[in-house]
Amino acid sequence: QVQLVESGGGLVQPGGSVRLSCAVSGSISSIYTMGWYRQAPGKQRELVATITSGGSTNVADSVKGRFTISRDNVKNTVYLQMNSLKPEDTAVYHCNANLVMGPLRSAYWGQGTQVTVSS
Repeated sequence: QVQLVESGGGLVQPGGSVRLSCAVSGSISSIYTMGWYRQAPGKQRELVATITSGGSTNVADSVKGRFTISRDNVKNTVYLQMNSLKPEDTAVYHCNANLVMGPLRSAYWGQGTQVTVSS
């Protein structure tokens, strides 16, 4: 019954900025890591950034210095602030949440939101 709803994608010019949001709802126990992944046409899905419940982040080298991940533990929402966008950032972006209940850990995924960087 856990659901992840993403928003904020769209068409952006090179050098522009976009903020993606992903809200987690449903039968939530506790959320450990949250993150963003992306997949471009013909390519494998790749990690963009993750963030733990304590605020530790892991950011891919390809977006380091341009993208920032953050989370609101009260709203159960993860954000991805994307600045200085490049055409190669064009992809479907998926949010992820890893929920923990006792010894169990379950991964949930959003439906994806398209980000297109083009002039």
